[in-house]
Amino acid sequence: MAVKKIAQKTESVRDEAASAAKAGERGEQIVAFEKGIRLFHQRKFAEAKAAFQRAMAGSNAQISHNAGLHIRVCDQRLNPVTAQLSTAEDHYNYGIAMINARDLGAARRHLETALKAQPKADYIHYALALCRGLAGDLAGAGESLKRAVDLDPRNRQAVRRDPDFAGILHHPAVAAVL
Repeated sequence: MAVKKIAQKTESVRDEAASAAKAGERGEQIVAFEKGIRLFHQRKFAEAKAAFQRAMAGSNAQISHNAGLHIRVCDQRLNPVTAQLSTAEDHYNYGIAMINARDLGAARRHLETALKAQPKADYIHYALALCRGLAGDLAGAGESLKRAVDLDPRNRQAVRRDPDFAGILHHPAVAAVL
C-alpha cells in the first residue's frame, strides 16, 4: 500500500512538473508572439519573422498558426514582388491603382511614363489631372485637364460628372478648362 501511495505521489509530482513546463512553454510562446507583433508594427520584418518562428515552435496550435501567417507576411514585405511594366497601358493601369491606393507620387511617375509612350492619349492626361489635383498641384491639374479636353472634348463633361474631381472643380485653374 505504501509503495502504491509513493508511486501515485511520484506520478502526481511528474504531472505537476509537466504542467508547469507546458505553462512555461506557453508563456514563452506568447511572449515571442507579442514581441513579433511589436516588431511587425515597427516594420522590422526580419526581427519580427525570427520572433514569430520562435512562437510557431510552441505547443499552442492557434498561436503557431497565427505566427505562421505573420511569417508569410514578413516574407512578402522582405521580398516584395516588383511589377514588370513595359507598355503605356501597363504604366497607366498601375498609375490608376496607385491613385486608388493614394500613393500619388508613384501614380504620377507611372502616368508620366505612360504619356512619354503615348503623348496623345487623352485618358492618360485625364488621369494625370486627377492625380495632380489630389496631390494639391491644382495648376498642374488644370494643365493636364486642358490637354485631355483638347484631345477629346467629351472629357469636359466627364470631369463634371466624376466624383473624384468634385473637390477641385471650382479651383480657377480647373474651372477655366470647364
